[in-house]
Amino acid sequence: MDAAQQEATARAQELQRNWYGEPLGTLFRRLIDDLGLNQARLAGVLGLSAPMLSQLMSGQRAKIGNPAVVQRVQLLQDLAGQVADGSVSAAEATERMDEIKKSQGGSVLSNTTQSTSSSGAPTVKRVVREIQSLLRSVAAAGDIIEAADTLAPTHPELAEFLRVYGAGRTSDAVAHYQSHQN
Repeated sequence: MDAAQQEATARAQELQRNWYGEPLGTLFRRLIDDLGLNQARLAGVLGLSAPMLSQLMSGQRAKIGNPAVVQRVQLLQDLAGQVADGSVSAAEATERMDEIKKSQGGSVLSNTTQSTSSSGAPTVKRVVREIQSLLRSVAAAGDIIEAADTLAPTHPELAEFLRVYGAGRTSDAVAHYQSHQN
């Protein structure tokens, strides 16, 4: 990829961050992971072609043009949260995805919908993702690691936090959090 393409991709991902709260590649990869999908299945549920999904994920395209697709993304985010907290089984999730695929309408994505556990508290995974999203909205992973290295001699706990939550994988951060709760 040449410099102009890289710049265009960075612009598109920044627009996605402004419009959807994070780059669509990040959002879609999380849905794929949380719901046990592949890209082709996600594209089918959303009502997108596989190439269009790929272009949105890679930043070749910035915007989801169809409001019904935007609403389906929101519905899948909600479903992923329910799967994560155990309130919806895998079999139920498959049925719900078929319903979502058929849904029409158009609302914008909102960050006000939080997945919660049965007690009403946000799930650990959701909280970790919010922390990651906040950290990554202000710095790239490499910059976060560099900051962690700078802080390590005087603030080792903060450095570890930045490495795990700012630059690490969600699953590793959740495991780190859970290991420190015992």
